[in-house]
Amino acid sequence: MRSDEIKRGVERAPHRSLMKATGLTDEELERPLVGVVNSWSELIPGHVHLRSIADAVKAGVRLAGGTPLEFSTIGICDGIAMGHEGMRYSLPSREVIAHSIELVVQAHRFDALVFIPGCDKIVPGHLMACARLDLPAVIVTAGAMCPGVVGDRRVDLISVFEGIGEVKAGKISEEELAALEDAACPGAGTCAGMFTANTMACITEALGMSLPGCATSHAVDAKKLRIAKQSGMKVMELLAKGITAGSIMSYEAFENAVRVDLAIGGSTNTVLHLPAVAREAGINLDIRVFDELSKSTPHIVNMRPGGEHFMLDLELAGGIPAVMQKIRHLLNLQVITVTGRTLEENLADFRVLNPEKNAEVVRDPSEPYHPEGGIAVLYGSLAPEGAVLKQSAVPESMRRHRGRVRVFDGEEQAVEAIARGEIEAGDVVVIRYEGPKGGPGMREMLAATSLIAGLGLIEKVALITDGRFSGGTRGLCIGHVCPEAYDGGAIALLRDGDEVLIDVPARKLEVLVEEEELERRRRSWKKPEAEAGRRSYLEVYRRWVSSASRGAVI
Repeated sequence: MRSDEIKRGVERAPHRSLMKATGLTDEELERPLVGVVNSWSELIPGHVHLRSIADAVKAGVRLAGGTPLEFSTIGICDGIAMGHEGMRYSLPSREVIAHSIELVVQAHRFDALVFIPGCDKIVPGHLMACARLDLPAVIVTAGAMCPGVVGDRRVDLISVFEGIGEVKAGKISEEELAALEDAACPGAGTCAGMFTANTMACITEALGMSLPGCATSHAVDAKKLRIAKQSGMKVMELLAKGITAGSIMSYEAFENAVRVDLAIGGSTNTVLHLPAVAREAGINLDIRVFDELSKSTPHIVNMRPGGEHFMLDLELAGGIPAVMQKIRHLLNLQVITVTGRTLEENLADFRVLNPEKNAEVVRDPSEPYHPEGGIAVLYGSLAPEGAVLKQSAVPESMRRHRGRVRVFDGEEQAVEAIARGEIEAGDVVVIRYEGPKGGPGMREMLAATSLIAGLGLIEKVALITDGRFSGGTRGLCIGHVCPEAYDGGAIALLRDGDEVLIDVPARKLEVLVEEEELERRRRSWKKPEAEAGRRSYLEVYRRWVSSASRGAVI
């Protein structure tokens, strides 16, 4: 065992002495040491309950003959960081999380690991570390928040974001917004729709790294605690069998995860995170794969923000196993999972309760919400290296759109203009210098998109950015434009009044300006200067981060 390096032999007496100082006994030191990587925090509603999940994991490890040792990681709540300078730090935190886990695990020589992540960048950060370390491992995602209720309708965090625009449009009062604010997030868990955190939980299960049912079991449900205990027990079985994360995270498993992501209409952030995780596993997952698989993967689960269903509905309909059953003909069924069995064997045990009642939540592929998957990748003169959108959340009337651009150098300028009523039907709002380098940090544009939705312009206005979007964004919102403005991409050359053509079915994103004119602008363009004297992790990040088309990896 790896842990023998710190606990066996006369030479390791000092090491054992230090571990005994924490209360460990000789009997516990004889057993395999299992790291329990907990992202508990008082700052994040998706993480406030993770102490109890960690306790359950540790109980499972002990039941199976291991010694669990818990340590923590950082985490950022994207909702709280949204719409201000703090959002610049969200995506960069992913690399810090992965690096910090690696440092602790390699220094302390754990034999196996159970990861307990919750929210947007935290799940991919844990997955990246998991792939990099390649030890026996299981991931227990935090669990979704229940939807809130206002009057006779169910609501969530995105309802509050869009409520700001509704107040400005005179659709609701400030008192009604306050009632929404109080009710929308009723307790612990990751925000209640198919936003980034829950999308990442779903594709972690689809990847084979969580036990069946883990992704949709809710934070407040005792089922989550039972899965946590079972995960602690299961990691000991994986250790005994020599099944590591690398055995599970194969290219075929990543294809399965992409297929499920497309079928459930998941967040566009997965196009950043899955390639980054794959890279840590030594696998090249090009963003073109998302678009290629989308064309043959039906969109069969229509959840918030694009649809009306919540994570609770998907849980009651059978969760990710129900989705995988429906598209099993598209999946690689012989991949191994953390159950120690193949995906085919896992699905053989699965039964959906009340299939007729839940048929609308997880549709049959013959009657999908959309014939193609939830994500599309566009190319053209505005995005020669690609741009990404959640096509399942695009109104049918906006799938082909030509409009004049309103250009803003940063999110704040755009939000102010939208709030002042300066954006008209048919406009294409362009927010640039928000990419991984340009931000730096690649902020999410949820404040802008929610304001557009709240003002009733969701079927009349498009938005294009080299930044990214929250999983809660809906509408014709195109992000990850590459090359980004900071690197001199075509988005940096746009001017107010230029026309842009968006053709989602044809996967086209074109700037309708003569090439000679663009070249003239390119010659006069200058890279923005970094803020003088700024000392920040963000400047280190800007220096080393790759483009969004490569996962924004360091």
